[in-house]
Amino acid sequence: MLIRHLYCRATVTRGLFVPTKNTWGNQDMSRPSSDLAAFRDIFSKAKHVVILTGAGVSAESGVPTFRGAGGYWRKWQAKQLATPEAFSRNPSRVWEFYHYRREVMLTKTPNPAHQAIAECQERLCRKGRKVTLVTQNIDELHRRAGSKDVLELHGSLFKTRCMSCGHVSANHKSPICAALEGKGAPDPNTDDAKIPVNDLPRCQEADCRGLLRPAVVWFGESLDSDILQRVEEELDSCDLCLVVGTSSIVYPAAMFAPQVAARGVPVAEFNMEHTPATMEFQFHFHGPCGTTLPAALAPHLSEAK
Repeated sequence: MLIRHLYCRATVTRGLFVPTKNTWGNQDMSRPSSDLAAFRDIFSKAKHVVILTGAGVSAESGVPTFRGAGGYWRKWQAKQLATPEAFSRNPSRVWEFYHYRREVMLTKTPNPAHQAIAECQERLCRKGRKVTLVTQNIDELHRRAGSKDVLELHGSLFKTRCMSCGHVSANHKSPICAALEGKGAPDPNTDDAKIPVNDLPRCQEADCRGLLRPAVVWFGESLDSDILQRVEEELDSCDLCLVVGTSSIVYPAAMFAPQVAARGVPVAEFNMEHTPATMEFQFHFHGPCGTTLPAALAPHLSEAK
């Protein structure tokens, strides 16, 4: 698949991708179908389903997306803070931003879309069918809903990586360190806490004490090659793909579903709006994912046989 080809040619980073012309099958693609019964028929026969999820799924749980109009923390957009350069210049500010996001996430719960995916995965796996979940989200709501073996393309808010020894570990402490308690308010009039670097989260590995950073993929950084290889293998072998709550503009994830569609595999998009890739797909279901997805993934009559 093209994913590996691009990864070998250059560093895989987060950026933009604009899908090309419609390529699946020979059907007239002037308008993707919204026929739920037709989708359900294909779903009932699929042996290997890949579900790709993005920020739209978590937004329905009240998770800030930090995108578009009003998508600011204080006076910065996420792409101004979620970079290695920003962390190097001002680790205190970046940690305030991520501390705020972690604390917000601890108040949120999985919504019906998360739950429908987890239930579908568990149910079909019992029947010998495979459901692979690939997410761009870093909030772990899929895990909390019960999904297993989630492929997290962009890492997790609740993991840290040491800048010195490289150790990665889960961390759900609240606050993550004493100096960040009560910090991170998003109001644009809030002053930076200017926390001394030695008081920021530090590595707990023996004889290290290096500065920790969030174990997420920042803009300009490479995605984990092992995860990308697993994603490629799943996409190459799936016989149905769902794209749920993603804008289809963040690269390389934006190329995943169009590449699946290009080999004639049905792709269904569930979103509040059309995306640059919508016309690539066989199905498009408009509306909140928490409303459209549970009906689409509910047990099919054929499963009772």
